[in-house]
Amino acid sequence: MQRRAQRVERDQRAKRRNRALVCAAAVPVMLVAAGCSSDSGSGDSTDKAAKAAASASASPSPTVQAAAYGKLPEPCKVLSKKTLEDLVPKGKSGKEGKSDDISTRGSCSWNSLDNNGVKGSQFRWLNVSMLRFESDVTRGPADKLAQEHFEKQVQEAQAVEGAKSVKTEPVTGTGDQATAVHYDLKKKEGTFKQQTVVARVENVVVTLDYYGAGLAGDKTPSGKDMLKDAEKAAKEAVGAVSEANGEGGKAGGAPSASASKPASKSPSKGASDGPSKGASASPSKKPASKS
Repeated sequence: MQRRAQRVERDQRAKRRNRALVCAAAVPVMLVAAGCSSDSGSGDSTDKAAKAAASASASPSPTVQAAAYGKLPEPCKVLSKKTLEDLVPKGKSGKEGKSDDISTRGSCSWNSLDNNGVKGSQFRWLNVSMLRFESDVTRGPADKLAQEHFEKQVQEAQAVEGAKSVKTEPVTGTGDQATAVHYDLKKKEGTFKQQTVVARVENVVVTLDYYGAGLAGDKTPSGKDMLKDAEKAAKEAVGAVSEANGEGGKAGGAPSASASKPASKSPSKGASDGPSKGASASPSKKPASKS
């Protein structure tokens, strides 16, 4: 009886040890499961952050087409000696306008006074100005900015105070687009014939002003002839811009669709980016440089 009781007690102790071992083994399994569950959540968060960063980096930054032309020619060298002799025969070397950055803005002017004594005099004034635009992410591509300035320059020329018989017409074969504005200005010295040709080639705008008058009783020059000379000089100046940037045939190329349409004749107030292009009050006073 005693031995039987001892066997029963041993069996019970063995069962208790087995239960303890099973419980002890279950604890690390639960911990491992809990740990895996925790790691899984952290991994999902990391993956989401990585995907968000990848998506952000994949979004393209705002871009704009680069400007075609990166420099300007020397202003006082855009016209040939022959052209200057035709337009300003008594003119000496040109006077270059001031510029903070000659790669983006430049101008040059010439005066000519052919004094014939008691028979009167012939006065001529010529100015060429150039403005180059750079592309800007917020403002737009350079050629678009140049076109906007081109239109403002034409509108400004059409709105000169005191101008009579204002006429506007397209000019072909000069850059991407070109427009001529011509009119008369009557002053006490005589009637001045004013010609303004505005042209755009890529991201550069060229504005050429040419006017003249017969003084002290001399005859008034032919506006038609002066316009022809102004258009020829403007084409030459545009060609100089193209050549300075490594293109020789741009000036004489076929104009774009916009070139066949003259700018609106309704000037916008305050639209001009530069000074007024009116002739000086007196032929003895040179107009302000249009740099």
